[in-house]
Amino acid sequence: MEHQSDIAIARAAISRPIQEIGAMLGIGADDLVPYGHDKAKVSQRLINSVQDRADGKLILVTAINPTPAGEGKTTTTVGLGDGLNAIGKKAVVCIREASLGPCFGMKGGAAGGGYAQVIPMEDMNLHFTGDFHAITSAHNLLAAMIDNHIYWGNALDIDIRRIVWRRVMDMNDRALRQITASLGGVANGFPRETGFDITVASEVMAILCLARDLADLEQRLGKIIVAYRRDKTPVYCRDLEAHGAMTVLLKDALQPNLVQTLENNPAFVHGGPFANIAHGCNSVIATTTALKLADYVVTEAGFGADLGAEKFMNIKCRKAGIAPSCVVVVATVRAMKMNGGVAKADLGAENVDAVQAGCANLGRHIENLKSFGVPVVVAINHFVTDTDAEVEAVKAYVTTQGSQAILCKHWAQGSAGITDLATLVADIADKGAANFAPIYPDAMGLFDKIETIAQKIYRADGVIADDKIRDQLRQWEEQGYGHLPVCMAKTQYSFTTDPERRGAPTGFTIPVREVRLSAGAGFVVAICGEIMTMPGLPRVPAAQTIALNADGQIEGLF
Repeated sequence: MEHQSDIAIARAAISRPIQEIGAMLGIGADDLVPYGHDKAKVSQRLINSVQDRADGKLILVTAINPTPAGEGKTTTTVGLGDGLNAIGKKAVVCIREASLGPCFGMKGGAAGGGYAQVIPMEDMNLHFTGDFHAITSAHNLLAAMIDNHIYWGNALDIDIRRIVWRRVMDMNDRALRQITASLGGVANGFPRETGFDITVASEVMAILCLARDLADLEQRLGKIIVAYRRDKTPVYCRDLEAHGAMTVLLKDALQPNLVQTLENNPAFVHGGPFANIAHGCNSVIATTTALKLADYVVTEAGFGADLGAEKFMNIKCRKAGIAPSCVVVVATVRAMKMNGGVAKADLGAENVDAVQAGCANLGRHIENLKSFGVPVVVAINHFVTDTDAEVEAVKAYVTTQGSQAILCKHWAQGSAGITDLATLVADIADKGAANFAPIYPDAMGLFDKIETIAQKIYRADGVIADDKIRDQLRQWEEQGYGHLPVCMAKTQYSFTTDPERRGAPTGFTIPVREVRLSAGAGFVVAICGEIMTMPGLPRVPAAQTIALNADGQIEGLF
């Protein structure tokens, strides 16, 4: 059988009215705010009404370090949700919204693939329900109010050399990383250096994804530190009285988005922080609501388990009071071969030795995840070029790690290709064997937390940070922020800060270049190596091949 492209499959899908999808979860039409026929936001009234219910089981999908060969984490998340429903379980998928940065850059869309997709695909990968625009606007309103306050006399005595609130846009644009603002004379304010981050790295994004309700959202926004005075005391968003208007802009964006899979099962798609420069998880409000509405919730955390899963465990679970019953690590034979030293052009040829060599990366992730006290299963996302011998090599290796690997063919077959994994995951979750705990306590010092992640998760020998960074962390501890978790900004391609070092390297250190305090979100960001919070476009951006065809359909986005 000839396989269709992802977009052809998505276009051929027959979606059901979103009210029918809501009804599957017991959500009445009055509690859905429709955005067209096939997507809607869930009302705060519904969210409030289900809080007394018991939680379903939470299943986290994560992966090995990404390679150009592709892993298929979102595809597996969607497939597993469909698979659980296919075996008679009541399951919901929770994933993140797509940023325009990767869509027009190089990564492409974020709605799954093959016969394991969330629809409407084009909407999800573009403007969707406007959440990212609202976050961008709220963030930049605060930036504008800072400069405006200074222009009209600076009653808060902000030191313009110590403004830490940059601007954002949801696009990759390296030219905006470092800019000079307010040039052009007296009427335009006081010139100063500033810059842009991508919207998914905004603290407003993190706050939206961690807030419980509108009151919590507003309080967190008010806690954002925007600048410092000459005496080094912080200036907060609430000092500028910006948090009320920001909350108004975010009022609708805080409500989770309900859509459906190709098999017409419910999916929440909400929030979208990247996992390499932010905390990499969909919103707490979507996940916790899903847990009240379904018996099983399948969610994903971005990039490799050293980033997304670590932050899911240490930040999201800690903040939300939730815990996974089972973790699925996605791996592919192709990626194992790349980790074993095979070039992308040669991945089609059988190479069992390279598969075995590359499995060290998978093994380290399995061991790391087990250190959180959760059972781990491996999903081998099947490609047609995989040989039986290569698949068996991965299965045999995973057995030596005390886990089980299941071959999954959901890309080609939908739920029918992943029922074995769904059955195993449901069985593990139902047994309740997980004994989840984060890998560091709140009371540990901030630098010690950074070191703990670097040594226990990345397997680094240590952390390199100059006195200025260590002093800054100590200062934040003295100001009462020492209990916060840390969010590591690091390349997704390696356990190290060198994107070229695949496999399971040892004998390296993690350099911390900068630290940022996200007081509203409630974590400290440690920027490691050369990672940028505003990505650039590649030499040939995907945008060059995106256009409308003669039928008015979008081509090249996926």
